[in-house]
Amino acid sequence: MKKIMLKLLPAVAVVGMMATSVQADEAAMAAAGAEVFKRCQACHSTDSSKNAFGPSLVGVVGREAASLPRFAYSEALKESGIVWTEDNLRKWVADNTKLVPGTRMRHVAISDAAEQDYLIAYLKTL
Repeated sequence: MKKIMLKLLPAVAVVGMMATSVQADEAAMAAAGAEVFKRCQACHSTDSSKNAFGPSLVGVVGREAASLPRFAYSEALKESGIVWTEDNLRKWVADNTKLVPGTRMRHVAISDAAEQDYLIAYLKTL
């Protein structure tokens, strides 16, 4: 048993380093996403107890669109049936009026795939 454990030790160390590396990568992406989010923060709150001009984005990843209380969503968004998956978030930030014609939200499109990755990584931390 001791020999087996000694043989497995390097593999366990590598897996541990890989997990640490992945966590570092995720943290770096979220930090970059916080910078991208600065374009959004004029209208969106990162405080779950308050909405701004737009709804709070705390917990947005995986949430049903137009589902937060205390916010007056457009009829188009209410009727969209969208869930904020990563794919739908990418479509939304690239061209929200294409995804949901009739939405009231106006913003500067984020069409760069890397910036979208960073932003979504950040939103997942909220």
